[in-house]
Amino acid sequence: MVKTEALKLAVPVNESDHAIGPAQAPVTVVTYGDYDCPASRGQHRATEKMVDELLGRVRFVYRHFPLLKVHPYALRAAEAAESAAAQGKFWQMHRLLYAHPNKLRDSDLRRFAQTIGLDRAKFDRDMANGTYADRIRKSYYDSIIKGISGAPTTFVNGVMYAMSGVELLSEVKANLNDLSVLQPLG
Repeated sequence: MVKTEALKLAVPVNESDHAIGPAQAPVTVVTYGDYDCPASRGQHRATEKMVDELLGRVRFVYRHFPLLKVHPYALRAAEAAESAAAQGKFWQMHRLLYAHPNKLRDSDLRRFAQTIGLDRAKFDRDMANGTYADRIRKSYYDSIIKGISGAPTTFVNGVMYAMSGVELLSEVKANLNDLSVLQPLG
């Protein structure tokens, strides 16, 4: 598959995003995902391989896109990730959520919070109060308005790509190679 020219990333990467990698990286990969979605899990595995291999040269961004009517645990899992983010441990929670797809019930989320060393009282309050639920829902609906129609959806340097796994890794590497050819030698 190839890039989808029809859809460009409508919302630029900003301070509210969950990002890992250099802010000035020549390539940025933005993924909209759902922790309760099998396709998003597959995309996550491919992205993890890219992170392991390309972290110093690529910026990776994750945005929640919980398919609210299809995946019953997606919103709660996204809330758990946001609560972890508030304590500086988004990526640790993110990996656990994708690594354990059949363990997204509240009791599992609490166990994950303990595993990564979150302040459990704060985590429990956040989850009981739905502290991040409205923000996640708003972002989900705003994303739909901006053209995101499913999860996972991936953009490389602002252009949507309808591919995953090895194909996506190859495309990201090609983008890196193209950019290194264009940059003058120091």
